[in-house]
Amino acid sequence: MKLHIRLLAFALSVFYYSLVGASPRIFPTGVTLYNPAKAYNSYILFAGPDDITHLIDMNGNNVKQWPYSGQPSEILDPKVTGGKLGHIVLQLENGKGAFSNKVFGELDWDGNVVWQWGKNAPDGEAQQHHDWYRLENGNTLILAHIKSTLFGYNNITDDVIYEVTPEGSIVWKWVSVEHLNEFGLSPEGITYLKKRVEQSKINERPLDYLHINDMHLVGENKWFKAGDTRFNPENIVFDSRNANFIAIIEKKTGKIVWRIGPNFPDTKIITQKIDKNAPRKVDQISGQHDAHIIAEGLPGAGNLIVFDNQGSAGYPPVEIRATSRVLEINPTTQEVIWEYKGSLSGNSDRSFFSSYISSARRLPNGNTLINEGMNGRFFQVTPSGEIVWEYVNPYLGKTKAGEQKTFNNTVYRAQPVPYEWVPQDTPHSEIAVEEIDVTKFKVPVK
Repeated sequence: MKLHIRLLAFALSVFYYSLVGASPRIFPTGVTLYNPAKAYNSYILFAGPDDITHLIDMNGNNVKQWPYSGQPSEILDPKVTGGKLGHIVLQLENGKGAFSNKVFGELDWDGNVVWQWGKNAPDGEAQQHHDWYRLENGNTLILAHIKSTLFGYNNITDDVIYEVTPEGSIVWKWVSVEHLNEFGLSPEGITYLKKRVEQSKINERPLDYLHINDMHLVGENKWFKAGDTRFNPENIVFDSRNANFIAIIEKKTGKIVWRIGPNFPDTKIITQKIDKNAPRKVDQISGQHDAHIIAEGLPGAGNLIVFDNQGSAGYPPVEIRATSRVLEINPTTQEVIWEYKGSLSGNSDRSFFSSYISSARRLPNGNTLINEGMNGRFFQVTPSGEIVWEYVNPYLGKTKAGEQKTFNNTVYRAQPVPYEWVPQDTPHSEIAVEEIDVTKFKVPVK
């Protein structure tokens, strides 16, 4: 099949990093590289800034779409749907804020609503943001916003986790501000946070002080089987983007029983090559996303994987550099045992950067699917750093930058979806795509 390259004009203000750090008006979208023999072949699901959720195949064909966005949109594992294929959870009704979905719910493959939550939520809106998780008992963990009091200010944007039954009843609840003293903030950090609260009072703008951006069940793992109860499969792992830490909540007590960050032994970003036989302690992470324990059955099972954005964050703000990375961490020793940076693929480290959103998922063949969300770029990388599949999101939306609306193709999270999770008559293509020589790729002149 001839590679079809769609050329799209972007506004100059689109923040898209190329290999030389420029922001081009024109660049190829869709699948730009694909090696079927080395890639893990599946569907990929994502919600685009066009407010549509797309299911694509490895050649970028849009095999299914839903007229809803999501934070995130994800297709459910059939083991939690009674074997039903193609069920998806996404945003059914927008809230007032960018991170506050009013109603979200589950659709079957034909688009019928089979479950929803929002109108029966506290104050009549789900206020769900950034994540949710379907449990095997049929309940759903929901990350949501509420208003809390912090340092005497009663208009703080706080994070709450609910466990909700299929009937909509809340059977478990965790509120972050109640555990402030468990997050490891230094005296200097508390002082800085108080200043931020004071500023929010003056500006009359609620402070999203933690900005929890992901939440997963710990799941079955080797650490718990070896007797480490911190990694009880029913516990919950989450990360705070604004406070630079990742933590595990003990489900029975609500207490934080494991944490990495916010303060690290070295504030300088270590650039040494990671050797599998010579792990090192984790250095400063900042503005991270999608922290979770790699599931049993996958290479690296039991380790923590996280997209370390190196976006501006921290109480007080930490030193960063404009290069992102994906870290695989042994959670018991808190050592990095694998790392992806741009240089691992033969490019400059600055060629890989997303200061916000983004995700990373380990695949069954040992590859990792990385979503460089700020740029709408997904790619699959081998453990040695070879890129064997790459896709640039062509579905555009507009966001307001100051007084002007600008085009963007950002993607919050990309989900690899096994072929067997959706109806088996769903088409898919696996035709190799050779990398283009960019020195010879020119826009035709009439």
